[in-house]
Parts: sequence; C-alpha cells; structure tokens
Amino acid sequence: MPIPQFKPQKLSAQFYRQLIRYLFLISILIIGFQFIVFVDQLDQGKVPDISRPPGVEAFLPISALISLKYWLKTGILNEIHPSGLLILIFICGSSLLLKKVFCSWICPIGLLNEWLSKLHLLIFRKGLRIHPVIDLPLRSLKYLLAFFFLWAVFFQMDVLSLEKFIYSPYNRMADIKMLKFFTEISATTFWVTSGLILLSVLIRDFWCRYLCPYGALLGALSSLGIFKIRRDQITCTNCLRCDKICPSQITVSKVSTVYSDECHACQKCVDICPEKETLIFSNTRKGLHLKATYIGIGLLLIFAGGSFLGRLTGNWQNNISNKEYLYHSERSHEFIYGHNRGAVPGYNRQKLEAEILDFSKSSKNDQMIP
Repeated sequence: MPIPQFKPQKLSAQFYRQLIRYLFLISILIIGFQFIVFVDQLDQGKVPDISRPPGVEAFLPISALISLKYWLKTGILNEIHPSGLLILIFICGSSLLLKKVFCSWICPIGLLNEWLSKLHLLIFRKGLRIHPVIDLPLRSLKYLLAFFFLWAVFFQMDVLSLEKFIYSPYNRMADIKMLKFFTEISATTFWVTSGLILLSVLIRDFWCRYLCPYGALLGALSSLGIFKIRRDQITCTNCLRCDKICPSQITVSKVSTVYSDECHACQKCVDICPEKETLIFSNTRKGLHLKATYIGIGLLLIFAGGSFLGRLTGNWQNNISNKEYLYHSERSHEFIYGHNRGAVPGYNRQKLEAEILDFSKSSKNDQMIP
C-alpha cells in the first residue's frame, strides 16, 4: 500500500503580512509600556531608573521633517530627536522601493483601519463605496495637508528657525507631550477621535484614504517606486477578483502596471488571482519578482538593520539625560514649553542649557541613566 504524500500548504502573502505587522505591533507596545513607566517616574518627581526608548520618536513626524531639512541644509543630525529622523528616512526609503508598504505592513493606524473595515463589512455586507465624483476631491484633502506641512517646513523655515524649533523646550518635551495628548485626553480630542472612528466604520479606510498626510507623502514617493504590481494581459481571464478585493479601490484588471499612489502593496490581489504568475510584484514584468517572504525580510532589514546602524554610529538615542527630562517635566506647564500654531515661544538657548547643567549638578537624586 503506497504511503500518502502530504504536501505542506503554501502560506499566503497575507500570512506573512500579518506576521510582520503584529511583530511591529508587539515592539510598539513594548516601547509604549517602557515610555509610560519612564514618564510616570518623572511625574512622581523622580529621575527615571530606566532609559527612554528612542522608538517613541516614530510618533513625532513633524519634528522629524524639520530635522530632515536641518540635516539637508547643515549636514548635522541633531541630537534632540535623532531616531525620529532616521525612522522617517527608513519609511520614505521603503516607499521608494516597495510602494506604500509601510501603510499595510507596519503602521499601527493602518492596522486599526483594517479592523474598522472588517466591522464596516459586517454591518454593510458588500461594503459601501463613495461615488468617484465625491471620492476624488475627498482624496485630495490628505495631499493638501501634506503640502501644507512640506510648504511650512521647506519653504517657510530658514536654518535659524529650524534650530530655534529643534532646540526649543517644546521640542525637547515633544515626545512626552505626545503621550499626554492621549493619556490626558481633552473633550475636544475625545470627540474628534470618536468622530474619526465612527466615520471609518461608515466609510471604509476613511482616515487612510482621505486625511492621512503621512500616507499622501508616501503615496507621492511610491509613484517613483521600483517595485509595483504588474499584470500579464495574456494570461489574465478578467475575472475581476483583484478589483473586488482591492482595499484601495484600484481597478487592477484594467492596467498592465499599477502606478496608483493608493496602492500599498498589501498583495491581496496577488493572493486571490486564480492564474499563476498573472499578478506579480516586481521591478519589471520579466524582472525580479518579490514574493511576500522577501518583502517581509526586506522590511525587517530596513528597520532593524537601520536602527542597529543608528546605535552603532551614536545617532539613535538622544543626548537628553534623565535628569534633564526631570528638569523639563517640572517646568512643562510654563509658557516656553508651548507653541502657537507651530511657532515656539522665544527662549535663550545658552541660558536654558546653563540652567539645565546647574540643575543636573545640584540635583540630590543621583539615579541617572545617560
């Protein structure tokens, strides 16, 4: 009697995508927990006995954008939020290489958006889609927001303005202010956030498709990307499955190469296509074909390898000691720690740094991690 042969089932691209996504989510949660403990010790008036996790700077995109221009203008990688700049470069680099892969493989907001989309489909079954006449102007909103930030940073700020912001008390505390924006949520923030969540349930991908300026920036960069979804027009049977499953509402069946800035390389169209090798993710139709496993490995190399290189060169952790963080934390209610529509109040940098040095020397609590 012949022994039955068991062939291992081929894992879909979605398996690898979700694996990478949840690995990044776990790392974000670990970073978040460590940062919450760090800030809680500051709130108790203590010098933290743990180091601040540099990964929190991923949530400071405006500061990173300002640091990017400062670096391009001066060649100096500033020491206030250096990892924020490196993470921005990693994300933009991944989009130039692999379309908007960050949005569907890494971004935690993108993951929340997928959960809300599933809830949308549970309620509306086949899902609701906005008419193209309305959809197009709505999609332009995120580009207007992205243009505003790029214009404000790259066309309105000179080197002195960049330095003033980077070394300001506000920017030194920006990561802690960002955390407290969510932990000490105001009524306005609560209702705006609730409204966005509700709209994302009623309208699929509402935030990502219509409002996210980060996604707009990555979409523009991805249009220049090397790898794209490509369709073999000869073997395609026009079953339209790719069109129906595409979360970005791209008509994949009508093009030979997907140039759309809305494509975030989720690979759902590739997974569902019944004809082998008809839809592929490659640099040319007959060129290098990237499977989901290689996309996942590539992302891990970009972010894990990049952060390792940042640590190796001393450009990952900032130069703000835990004692200095305590100094800022005790004064965070003061006027100079605020901002007015992005403009930071005037301050004397030399005087500020002298006061920080005096505080560090005179502090009775010597529990400091540099």
